[in-house]
Amino acid sequence: MINDTKKSAENRMQKSLETLKHELAKLRTGRAHPSLLEHVMVDYYGSPVPINQVANVTAEDARTLAVSPWEKTMVGPIEKAIMTSDLGLNPNTSGTLIRVPMPALTEERRREMSKVVKHEGENAKVAIRNIRRDANAEVKVLLKDKKISQDDERRAEDEIQKLTDRYIAEVDKLVQAKEKDMMEL
Repeated sequence: MINDTKKSAENRMQKSLETLKHELAKLRTGRAHPSLLEHVMVDYYGSPVPINQVANVTAEDARTLAVSPWEKTMVGPIEKAIMTSDLGLNPNTSGTLIRVPMPALTEERRREMSKVVKHEGENAKVAIRNIRRDANAEVKVLLKDKKISQDDERRAEDEIQKLTDRYIAEVDKLVQAKEKDMMEL
């Protein structure tokens, strides 16, 4: 019973960490990375689809992304989708290849993005703490129903706390790595 509670809590914490990684991947650093365009939706014959389902996105160099559509007719819609996205990018088209140069981030913009990274990290920590609270509540119910002893309850709460500490440390590592990545020129 306790193991099920811990396993469930760990799975949910892992999902919170994955969500944070996904959110941080959307944030633009000074370097070009294909994941920057993952959330850009392209109008594909009347329905919005992610850009990676209609084109191949690669990093040409440190400051340029190359988008090569699988169909020639998709060049215009892809270019339009990148321009209208919230990333503030201006794609250049040469034939069927779309190049997306990454403008250098200003110091002010870097600081702004750093705040967003910290906010995302804090949201992930709150989610992990909520999972801890839920798991501890489940353990308390088991104790109340006399399915476990008080010693088992304390041990389970300690283990859940260790799990929480481990995942919060992971969140801190991710946030620090992203901030370091952003501050590099």
